[in-house]
Amino acid sequence: MSNRNSEEPSRILIVDDELVNLEVLAAVLEEQAEIHFATSGQMAIDLLSKIKIDLILLDVLMPELDGYEVCTILKNDPQMQNIPVIFVTGKTNQKDEATGLTCGAIDYVTKPVNPLIVKARVQNHLELKRYRDKLESQSFIDGLTGISNRRYFDVKLQDEWKRCARDKSPLTIIMADIDYFKPYNDFYGHVAGDNCLQKVANALSSVILRPADYLARYGGEEFAIILSGSDGEGASHVVKNLQQAVRGLKEPHSKSSVSDYVSMSFGIAFIVPTINDKPETLIQAADKYLYQAKEGGRDRFVIGP
Repeated sequence: MSNRNSEEPSRILIVDDELVNLEVLAAVLEEQAEIHFATSGQMAIDLLSKIKIDLILLDVLMPELDGYEVCTILKNDPQMQNIPVIFVTGKTNQKDEATGLTCGAIDYVTKPVNPLIVKARVQNHLELKRYRDKLESQSFIDGLTGISNRRYFDVKLQDEWKRCARDKSPLTIIMADIDYFKPYNDFYGHVAGDNCLQKVANALSSVILRPADYLARYGGEEFAIILSGSDGEGASHVVKNLQQAVRGLKEPHSKSSVSDYVSMSFGIAFIVPTINDKPETLIQAADKYLYQAKEGGRDRFVIGP
């Protein structure tokens, strides 16, 4: 699911080691999208790790990494594999085209380019990309609260785990539970319970603002949060703000044993991941600390490594 506004312009990356080819394609496409450039395969891969790109126009014949190798690398990377690739090349025989499509490209344009054909094909693929992004985004949203769902959480955890393992940076999971939510539902009714979940989700969302952090409804009255690059100290600060946001709702809860208002318990676990570790172990640890917070009186958090 993209964090970008749907009204933002599409972004195209043109990859070619010949500057004149970059200039020609940029002149053709500058009115359709925001244009970015790379003059080598490695430069393209580095840029794609920093900027969200919607479509790649990729030359085949380049030194070091050629276009086929770059495309293969992208299609094997979970964070880049869904970016559509169009090969733009002087290689015109059918075998070369088949090779490009086998690598994972969606289209193949030969040089010298025909501006009208390039414009039309790029426009078609950008529209398809926007449609697929919209469908994917909808499949990742919890229908009740409007925040991310469990499916999205699982996908992003895998992505952030690999990224933090590569960067040797910490990753934190926070598991959170509304205190005494079943008695709340039983006393106030399920409509009020749904409204409560929506209010709590909004309160939590007001705190989780960094682009690399993710909040999801994990199931029932349980929420899960991914904090990338945060250790125990940073996570503790975030959880205190989360507690304050939920308490600030002042949502009455006469069936709670710890507060007159709706409150939450939190379990926090963090690690510097390695490729050999499994993300599930971090979830299990955060769940364990959440259980300890609830056993310890609720309306509190427990943190552990």
